[in-house]
Amino acid sequence: MLNQLIRWSLRNRAIILCLSLLILVMGFKTGRDLPVEVLPDLTKPTVTILTETPGLSPEEVEALVTQPIENSMMGVAGLTRMRSTSDIALSLVFAEFEWGTDIYQARQFVQERLQVARESLPEGTQPYLTPVTSLMGEILLIGVKSNDGKTAPMDVRTIADWTIRTRLQAIPGVAEVLNMGGGVKQAQIQPDPWRMQANGVTIEELEQAARQAASNPAQQ
Repeated sequence: MLNQLIRWSLRNRAIILCLSLLILVMGFKTGRDLPVEVLPDLTKPTVTILTETPGLSPEEVEALVTQPIENSMMGVAGLTRMRSTSDIALSLVFAEFEWGTDIYQARQFVQERLQVARESLPEGTQPYLTPVTSLMGEILLIGVKSNDGKTAPMDVRTIADWTIRTRLQAIPGVAEVLNMGGGVKQAQIQPDPWRMQANGVTIEELEQAARQAASNPAQQ
């Protein structure tokens, strides 16, 4: 077989030279158009589900948030693996899909399953999808603290949310900045039942007044 191939090649030198030249030209064109990545993305298409759960321990986050979300993702088309991390007041679920999967179609599948998962999550818990980024896109972990101890952790978190985060997000190429830790400032209403009864104020009226106070006056 090999001897016949060699004899045929020697008898048809012109054809062999033309094929060799064609392969050389195609190889040169392919090599010139080949994209060059300094840090190539070696991760599968991944959809990240982030859920903030204030006041829950890692064990509670795992049992009440992470596991229900993972169970709801079972059977999604193209899903190959799921990984999760449960931390204090934070749940991260990574859904990996097959190579070549359209990431936006995968996000649509995951979003549809999350609509069902929300019914079994604790009240007030809203999972959402992080922006389309690679797992290799994590650049830096930054810790913010008060050196003299005069600034309360809640005030440090406020600075991180409204000053540092906005400036980092303004940098071109930064997809997301995630803040964790500290305390988020809240406005809490603690009604006095006796005073409400004395003034004839009901819970429904109090809730309505709170909504109006927190809403945009232009929308009322």
